[in-house]
Amino acid sequence: MTDETWLREALALAEQNVAAGGGPFGALIVTGDTVIARGQNRVTRDMDPTAHAEVTAIRAACRDRGDFSLAGATLYTSCEPCPLCVSASLWARLDRVVFAADRHDAARGGFDDREFYELFGRDPGTWPTRVEAGPGDLPRFAPFDAWLAKTDRVRY
Repeated sequence: MTDETWLREALALAEQNVAAGGGPFGALIVTGDTVIARGQNRVTRDMDPTAHAEVTAIRAACRDRGDFSLAGATLYTSCEPCPLCVSASLWARLDRVVFAADRHDAARGGFDDREFYELFGRDPGTWPTRVEAGPGDLPRFAPFDAWLAKTDRVRY
């Protein structure tokens, strides 16, 4: 199987999702020549802004594997992953991410992907959602102290 074969399947998943009332995004996760998970955009169906095709595929693959790491796997997606999905791919330790359409195509289709990429290059004080540190007198490192003291922690 080739990247083109897998991307064609991701694109077909995206088109099927549009026909079923969902967003125009599809993704699959492959190890070798085996698809271990498929995902479609479920944002409006599930009322979940994190239910992007890539994230739903990552969730399904991790459940299938019984592991939060997808090392050794490739994510094929119908569109360049947005910053949320790139982050999820990094956290999942995927080996590769291969996409068909890019962020500019997504913008032409009415989606914010390119805008969010540009947003992260700007001063957070200019973002539409305020992201700020809380008061300095909080015991902010206490959860990390607890984590570091835990001898049976699972590293990720």
